[in-house]
Amino acid sequence: MSNTYHEWRPHPWHGLAAGTDTPRMVNAYIEICPTDLVKYEVDKETGYLCIDRPFRTSAQQPTLYGFVPRTYCGDRVRDLMPEAECGDGDPLDICLISELPINKTEILATAKVIGGLPMLDGGEADDKIIAVLDQDGVYGDLNDISELPSVIVERIAHYFLTYKMVPGKANKVSIGDAYGFEHAAKVIEASMADYTTEFPESVR
Repeated sequence: MSNTYHEWRPHPWHGLAAGTDTPRMVNAYIEICPTDLVKYEVDKETGYLCIDRPFRTSAQQPTLYGFVPRTYCGDRVRDLMPEAECGDGDPLDICLISELPINKTEILATAKVIGGLPMLDGGEADDKIIAVLDQDGVYGDLNDISELPSVIVERIAHYFLTYKMVPGKANKVSIGDAYGFEHAAKVIEASMADYTTEFPESVR
């Protein structure tokens, strides 16, 4: 029997697909789960999950959190947020809602997009797409953020408004009204187009 094995794995940002039925269904690469007290983030160069920083407050991420592969928040994403000076230069963030607890990261999940939050961070467009886990027993049939209990949207918005706050310093984060699937689809398509422009060598 051969002892050979594969030493290579695809980079989670560049080597995985955005999804097979975008913009409704996307792949979500999960970096953080609700039990984490440290912010993890994929290292752009290596693709490994690294510690970015410990959270400064007691607030915990209310959902699974990660990004959509092969997306980039550039000029097209910026143009969808009039107050923004630029995109944040990162893959598009996604918050994934699941009825059952999932306490594992570095996983790929099929996410059904229902809306998002227009977050402005220091002048940068930093949208948070909101999605539900595909085939979820409680949330799987939802098609728009208007069908989601408002308290869940409020928790997500409050978390992102406060998670970077430092005593004595001004908060540079603002969040507008949540948007539904129709606008979320435009953000996803814009981020995929921005990715093609930014990384043409990665597009096959």
